[in-house]
Amino acid sequence: MKIKLLIIMMALSVSLFGQAKTGSTSAPFLNIGVGPRAIAMGGAFIATANDVSSLYWNPAGAAKMNKNGALFSHSKWFADIDFNWAGSVINMGDAGVLGLSVINLDYGDMELTTLSEYEGTGGTFTANDMSIAITYAKNLTDRFAIGGNVKYISQTIWNSSASALAVDLGVLFHSDIYGLRIGATITNLGSDMQISGSDLNVQHDVDPNIYGNNDQILATLNTDKWPLPLTFKIGVAMDVLDIENQRITIAADALHPSDNKESVNVGMEYLAFDMIALRGGYKSLFLENTEEGLTLGFGLKYDFSPSLALFIDYAYQEFGILKDTQHFSIGVNF
Repeated sequence: MKIKLLIIMMALSVSLFGQAKTGSTSAPFLNIGVGPRAIAMGGAFIATANDVSSLYWNPAGAAKMNKNGALFSHSKWFADIDFNWAGSVINMGDAGVLGLSVINLDYGDMELTTLSEYEGTGGTFTANDMSIAITYAKNLTDRFAIGGNVKYISQTIWNSSASALAVDLGVLFHSDIYGLRIGATITNLGSDMQISGSDLNVQHDVDPNIYGNNDQILATLNTDKWPLPLTFKIGVAMDVLDIENQRITIAADALHPSDNKESVNVGMEYLAFDMIALRGGYKSLFLENTEEGLTLGFGLKYDFSPSLALFIDYAYQEFGILKDTQHFSIGVNF
């Protein structure tokens, strides 16, 4: 059963990604990583996912949480763009795990210009991207878990918007060989997005060759439909050191997206006394013309009681000429 599911997901990836179509999808914000822990590990988190952020990285990983949890993550992107993610997990025991998560990308206020007033009209407009996901995950055995997201996606710019429905699917296998883990996901499998709204209304002359007809008929521009950024990922992770009060995990993910070429993310995490974590990684190996690269970060955990723990994490991500980004999160397990 475990091998069959992995084979099916790999086969789907081959049939769905027959050719590279760089920059040809909608809702690219869905590919922005969430949570400083995973980001600091270079985004190599498919097989490591075992906290609340697994709702994004690999929903099957949520089944490995033995407690309830909540996490809020904030990223300060270039051009004063704010990226926020919040998620929560409820463990229902043998019945599985339920999760809810929200992504919000806020572009802030932008100056409104027109063809005749290209220096600005004095007004402003906003743009916003959002995704809401419901997650279910379950351990089929003590070593194998499955999970999935159902999500609503929307993009809004001024008076126009587009929306779609999509699903994510994930599997995670824990072996008994030095903590080796194997995971795979297919994300953003869903409907196309087509923008519509009052901003697309124009005045149109049906036939400019006819004199005296109405040359100001109200019409609407018909925009193209664009697919979501479908992505197949497979990852491996291993605890190369696991002794009392110390653990070192290394991980690697291979990405096969529909809107770009293949790449590899690598990362590591050093955990001491189950309290202090140091992390590092590198993103987008083998991808040409990428600005992504080095990632670093740390995490702190404080146990208020055996049933309540607080997590604070930070990550730094290199983005070349686009400047670096900073990522912060706070979370609780209860």
